[in-house]
Amino acid sequence: MIVLGIETSCDETGVALHCSERGLLAQALHSQIAMHQRYGGVVPELASRDHIRRVLPLARQVLGEAGLSVGDVDAVAYTAGPGLAGALLVGAGVGASLAWALGVPAIGVHHLEGHLLSPLLSADPPAFPFVALLVSGGHTQLMDVQGVGRYALLGDTLDDAAGEAFDKSAKLLGLGYPGGPAIAKLAESGRPGRYELPRPMLRSGDLDFSFSGLKTAVLTLVRRELDEGAGSGNPETTDPEQVRADIAAEVQAAITDVLVAKSVRALKAAGRDTLVVAGGVSANRRLRERLAAEQRKAGFRVHFPELALCSDNGAMIAFAGALRLAAMQARGESPELAAPDGFQVRPRWPLDALEAA
Repeated sequence: MIVLGIETSCDETGVALHCSERGLLAQALHSQIAMHQRYGGVVPELASRDHIRRVLPLARQVLGEAGLSVGDVDAVAYTAGPGLAGALLVGAGVGASLAWALGVPAIGVHHLEGHLLSPLLSADPPAFPFVALLVSGGHTQLMDVQGVGRYALLGDTLDDAAGEAFDKSAKLLGLGYPGGPAIAKLAESGRPGRYELPRPMLRSGDLDFSFSGLKTAVLTLVRRELDEGAGSGNPETTDPEQVRADIAAEVQAAITDVLVAKSVRALKAAGRDTLVVAGGVSANRRLRERLAAEQRKAGFRVHFPELALCSDNGAMIAFAGALRLAAMQARGESPELAAPDGFQVRPRWPLDALEAA
């Protein structure tokens, strides 16, 4: 079975083809980062309009790369939520319309489920059950995963997510958008331990997250060391560029320390020995290094998506749709064919509210 996947939840247009027998056949991705950088963040209306321009050319591109025609597609999967309402409507409208015209099923996929399952596309896929750390955009969650659609929420963000903390801290440091890669790059020349920022809820006794206080602490630090030009009086530490790099290193350390500690705690609480980390922040090198060190110390296994699949992409949507179709077939069920008015989007959609596949 060949599934065409369409991802348009935010600022990346992704299209891919996945075959149940041959795996990922082709994928294409257009990032809107350059367009949104001048505004310091995603402008929803501009994002929606750009998705409209990109989605069909990308679909033609992946079909051509795979050597297939549109008539070879057996189902269309699209991101139904969560995400920006207008952006979601573009992918859902195109996906459902295409499926209806072809007379094939249309599957609305949960964006975070796509991320959560994306490590299964790697050469060394994890096996169920496992604990998943989802760090994507405005989401930072820990899930106990028993199978496709069988997700129990262990911990959630109470306010700002890790990705938002990176973005807001980067903006305070005068860096570009998106903040995560900008902080990580600047942190490479930073001196660890030069400054000390809080590790929010590190010892809260639960598995929840809160990064809004970290943003406030970064604001106070930036004002003291950069805006007011105070520094410490030492020429080595008052160079603005070095100060910014040192702060970036501490921001990255604070966020990753919390993510690692809570993940290890979640593994113990759930009685699992496998951790999956997915979402845009899963590409962070320090996070990967810290978890690799914990893995060697504590004896659990950790799996990440391929770097190309850490950001939003069509491959994860096509794959998640294919898994759900396969589960239906295994139960002897026939998926409903797409209808001209048969799609909806859910900008807010709890992952643990999904039905099991």
